[in-house]
Amino acid sequence: MATCYERYNLHTTPEKFFIEACDEGADAVLAIDRVSNEMTLTGKKDVPPSAVTRPICGIMGTIRLVAGMYLVVITRKRNVGSLLGHAVWKAVDFDVISYKKTVLHLSEIQSQENKTFLSMLNNVLTTDGFYFCTDFDLTHTLQRLANTSPDFQEMSLLERADQRFVWNGNLLRELAGQPELHKFALPVIHGFIVMKPCRINGKIFEWILISRRSCFRAGVRYYVRGIDSEGHAANFVETEQIVLYEGAKASFVQTRGSMPFYWSQRPNLRYKPKPIISKTTNHMDGFQRHFDSQLLIYGKQTILNLVNQKGSEKPLEQAFARMVSGMNNDMLKYIAFDFHKECSHMRWDRLQILVDAVADKQDEYGYFMVNLEGKTVAQQKGVFRSNCMDCLDRTNVIQSLLARRSLQSQLQRMGVLNVGQRIEEQAEFEKIYKNAWADNANACAVQYAGTGALKTDFTRTGKRTRWGLMMDGWNSMIRYYKNNFSDGFRQDSIDLFLGNFAVDESDGPTPLRVQKDWKFLTLPIIMLVAFSMCIVCLLMAGDTWTETLAYVMFWGAASAITATIILFNGQDFVDAPKLVHKEKMD
Repeated sequence: MATCYERYNLHTTPEKFFIEACDEGADAVLAIDRVSNEMTLTGKKDVPPSAVTRPICGIMGTIRLVAGMYLVVITRKRNVGSLLGHAVWKAVDFDVISYKKTVLHLSEIQSQENKTFLSMLNNVLTTDGFYFCTDFDLTHTLQRLANTSPDFQEMSLLERADQRFVWNGNLLRELAGQPELHKFALPVIHGFIVMKPCRINGKIFEWILISRRSCFRAGVRYYVRGIDSEGHAANFVETEQIVLYEGAKASFVQTRGSMPFYWSQRPNLRYKPKPIISKTTNHMDGFQRHFDSQLLIYGKQTILNLVNQKGSEKPLEQAFARMVSGMNNDMLKYIAFDFHKECSHMRWDRLQILVDAVADKQDEYGYFMVNLEGKTVAQQKGVFRSNCMDCLDRTNVIQSLLARRSLQSQLQRMGVLNVGQRIEEQAEFEKIYKNAWADNANACAVQYAGTGALKTDFTRTGKRTRWGLMMDGWNSMIRYYKNNFSDGFRQDSIDLFLGNFAVDESDGPTPLRVQKDWKFLTLPIIMLVAFSMCIVCLLMAGDTWTETLAYVMFWGAASAITATIILFNGQDFVDAPKLVHKEKMD
């Protein structure tokens, strides 16, 4: 199998970057001209002795900003474990290096815009969860890799990667165009990986959880919902649970993703903005594209829709059910389960109702398994596609329960669990299992919603606790703030990183120069002054109580009216994305 280089030195001169492969026996050097931007393959003898040298862990790629091209490199990595003998790494630190030696050629406004774009780039790079492997394909499941052709095995890691999960695909475009440079092109996934050696009955096995976050229709919670015209769903994540034991291997795959039709839920200062289903779009076209693609990749699908079946979420559930029925496809099964209603009053044991209801389907879909002799003895024939509103908290709880049921069967078949033994009874392993799934929930939630997940107390302990409810309240408050006042910037950062927005080479203005409406500053100041005066009047009473009451009522009314106007025009006061047009995101 084609691999990437594992160790590098970056040599910098005023004219060029030289990225030297330091693997044993390697002589290749990638030379990047800092003026012409040209990339060529050369040898170690061409690196000038005067170059400034430092070790790096890999190349994320290159990107054009206002000041010109930038090189993005991984400067620190951490080993997270070994998958089938291949070291898996987490990218921990990055460096963004300008091709240009100064930014003196920029005007003051351009320089400021360039700084903003750089901070956007760093915003994505500092979002935890970038993983890579130099000699194994992390973008594919074990089953997909087992069913490939010899030609596929010979391809470079970049060529054979599942493009849905290559988060630096846009940054690697320059390298991708030159096959001779592919050993320098490292596909990086975004999501979560945990690898744990575990022991049951004295038998040691490797338990692995991998969540791959799709880079198609990627974004933040309220600005990216539903699907795009290509049928890509927001917050689509493929999660694979792997077990390795004495040469045998097993894998169970699930997916999550936003309800796949055209709907939006724009932040507008309200705690929970009302979801809106588009009335002007042909939903079935995108819906069909989404599931045609899913059926082709994963086989049969059981959709687990966990949204509320009352209130603002009810129309979404009804629309989803109607569209599945309209597709009239035997390979699609739809199950609506009102998670919050069923589990109200801390009755979380009722989740077993859903697990039992889909048990026959889970047995039919099975899982992928290779025995000790290397022979494939089982293939997974379908997946559970789970969703709630965000595809985070409720979804993760259900996925962890289904994954445990699959694991029970796999470990019995491998001979790790004895007949009649239950995973739930293995206290040491259960702790590892529950904490890993809770960490998976947190990772996906931070990447999409900006905070840790909710309901992780149940995932970690198997019980809903009052402390867990308090933590959910705290995280919900932080989500409210971020969704309204910082997610526009986060959405712009992701769109820049993934190439949904490209910085123009011309000297023209960028969308960052959009000015806020006068209301944005004036009304909050008026409200603050009015509220302050109301408090002052209460503390410094007038000559009579009627006079004090009149002042308090006047300033109270002024602050209430201003607050009402602000709420009515809520979308003008939130931090909205600037780099992508509204129509593109709806």
